[in-house]
Amino acid sequence: MVENLFNRKICALVLSGAGAMGYAQDSIKQNKIDEVVVTTGRTKPRTIITSAIPIDNISAVQLKSTGQVTFDKALTYAVPSFNSSQQTVSDATAHFDPADLRGLGPSRTLVLVNGKRKNQSALIYVNDTPGKGEVGTDLKSIPSAALQNVEVLRDGASAQYGSDAIAGVINIILKNSVGKSTVNLFSGITSKGDGFNIGADFNTGIKVAKNGSLNLTLGFSSQNKTNRAGSVTKDELFGVDNAWTQANPGLGMIIGQPDTKVGNLFVNFELPTGETGKFYAFGGTTYRSGTSFALYRTPYWVTSDFGLLTPQGQSYNGFQPQFKTDVYDYNLTSGWKGMFGKWNFDGSATFGSNAVDYAVGNTINTSLGVNSPTYFKAGGHQFSNIIGNIDISRDFGALVLGAGAEVRNENYQAKAGEEASYIGSGAESFPGLQSQNEVNKNRQNIGAYMNAEWDITKNLLIGGTVRYENFSDFGNNVSWKGNARYKLLDDKLVFRGSVSTGFRAPSLHQIYYSNVQTKITGNTVANQGTFNNDSQIVRSDLGVSKLNAEKAFNITGGFAVKPFKNLTITADYYRIKIKDRVLFSGDIGYKTGSPGSPDITNPVEVILDNNKITSLKFFTNAVNTVTQGVDFVANYYTSAIGKGRLGVIAAFNYNETKIVDNIAVPNILAENGYSENFFDRKEQSRITSARPKTKTILSLSYDISKFNFNLNNTYFGSVTWQHATDPAKDQTFSGKVVTDIVLTYKITQDLKVSGVVNNLFNIYPDVIDSKGDIVTDLGGRFKYPWEVNQFGFNGTIFQLNVNYTF
Repeated sequence: MVENLFNRKICALVLSGAGAMGYAQDSIKQNKIDEVVVTTGRTKPRTIITSAIPIDNISAVQLKSTGQVTFDKALTYAVPSFNSSQQTVSDATAHFDPADLRGLGPSRTLVLVNGKRKNQSALIYVNDTPGKGEVGTDLKSIPSAALQNVEVLRDGASAQYGSDAIAGVINIILKNSVGKSTVNLFSGITSKGDGFNIGADFNTGIKVAKNGSLNLTLGFSSQNKTNRAGSVTKDELFGVDNAWTQANPGLGMIIGQPDTKVGNLFVNFELPTGETGKFYAFGGTTYRSGTSFALYRTPYWVTSDFGLLTPQGQSYNGFQPQFKTDVYDYNLTSGWKGMFGKWNFDGSATFGSNAVDYAVGNTINTSLGVNSPTYFKAGGHQFSNIIGNIDISRDFGALVLGAGAEVRNENYQAKAGEEASYIGSGAESFPGLQSQNEVNKNRQNIGAYMNAEWDITKNLLIGGTVRYENFSDFGNNVSWKGNARYKLLDDKLVFRGSVSTGFRAPSLHQIYYSNVQTKITGNTVANQGTFNNDSQIVRSDLGVSKLNAEKAFNITGGFAVKPFKNLTITADYYRIKIKDRVLFSGDIGYKTGSPGSPDITNPVEVILDNNKITSLKFFTNAVNTVTQGVDFVANYYTSAIGKGRLGVIAAFNYNETKIVDNIAVPNILAENGYSENFFDRKEQSRITSARPKTKTILSLSYDISKFNFNLNNTYFGSVTWQHATDPAKDQTFSGKVVTDIVLTYKITQDLKVSGVVNNLFNIYPDVIDSKGDIVTDLGGRFKYPWEVNQFGFNGTIFQLNVNYTF
């Protein structure tokens, strides 16, 4: 939606960052934090100190100072309550990396570009990773080189924005500067000699007409795979210890980041129309191609490849299927903003789309024997939206009023793969989408809001927003928000708080996604079927209700203080209760019978047998949660210390989510003994303990002469993996500190060289202790945790950056 909440011209001034890591030299030189202003509603601009709600403002320079190559990873090391880490052996999820605020899952963070809603990705996360069963925004499609700054609103914002803003809002501001061009070259490699990456980006700003501008960003990068598999020589999963396992430590696995190539083009255009108005257009396109790896098919698992993958004259040695994705992301907004009389007006139209095509290579369909292909087109998904917005506001002195409306059409498509990918047993590792999984569904919604903000006195501010939404597939929703702020000591101390309701509409993906997927249970390989919420099997046979919206109630309260010129401190408490969270059920399999048994009476097993699957899953509203936490940020800088300038940022987040009330198990499942299977302890841990409960950032930056030095320390708290049924087999992976160093030298005023060391001390997560459960580490294949996640497991990475401005 067109959002005056984040006014781009004002936010162009934002160079200091509550919660930002690595206080950059440009920020230190600015030295005017009281002039750094943001807007906190469709109202007047406010400084960070006088805002009624907590907002982090992070410049592109600060993101770069983290030393991270991609935007999502840079944000992870800049904002304590934000998390994104590399996934592995998880099909397409390995190419998206689920990201979230406050551990509330990817679905509950709204992402904007220049204040406009960014489309969600086409992929729904169905593998055993954080964010399982949810849909997020493809943050990997956002190039860091195109960014001017990023704003993170850490407060429930459904009343302002509609669906998805339960955890908060991330607003990505694109560059709009003119008169300069920048070329940036970068390359890096891990201390183990793998994961080599190389890339380049180019940004330029061109003046258009008298006062218009066109900012253009082009980029390309390539990243090689890493491998951090286990090193066992006995396969506990299959109970095999033979000559092959002894000769192949790690059992042939490749576990790490995928091979990836990325290209992107982004533009940001503005053209004034008269004295008070301007036409604008912005957006971009990203293409990403990646290859990740599935479980290695050992010669005692798949006993023959029919000579299709083994070079002639060599003995069959098994094979490792490759999962390939092509991801296409597009986003374009155009509109006009200006004055109609005394009213501010902003009207725009947005088109956004994300598509992912799947292919499986270096594999076979054993059902086809010698006629099997070794490369399969496995289908794909696409999500798109078209959005129209109108927003108006007017300043009546102490009172500001605003109103607006949004209409949106969403489309979700699933297309089948080629027949050879799913016929019979299907392609090893990923049977393609079948024709029965194809879908092309639309829904529409319309929303309208009104808001007001009143400076009752010089020190006291109150505000409120109410929003009405109507969705074509599930009906109406009304959300509201109230906030207040009180200033003391000449604006040096501020108390602030808000109370709001929120909601999240179930995504079209969650309603209509269906598929059959290969999985391992114990030492058996089986096919798991996902049935969509609109199917007869789920709605009629299992008695599952139609998906409805999640409802939230948010409370935030805190303070901001500026005890002296160079120090700011903010602290905020939050509590978020979500009712009827949409979840992806656990495996519902055979209880008493067996596949093909003629005397099956259990109605669930009848469904399994009729569909030739060993287990089923589906989406349903079933869980209530409460999330509580605290955000703390201290930001200190000096205009001079010795001959240089020093900046210090300390930021901390504590976050805990608990499942409250009873899990709503459908009656048919409860009556047939599936209550524990429906959403077992392992699935619950993805909500409660898959992300760190605590995260701390301590950043030091020193700028002297031609040098700038950043030392960043990030503490990732512990995470806990829970066994599905046995608490004695749970494992907590302890907290770790990751240290990053960035050293920049100005060769000339226009040419800079930076050396980066990420994870200086080569820190890895704790090693998995299987405790006798072969599924925990898949028979020794996994050395480090992947179902719960802290910061990945690539170890130390060395990088070199060269930046030239002309």
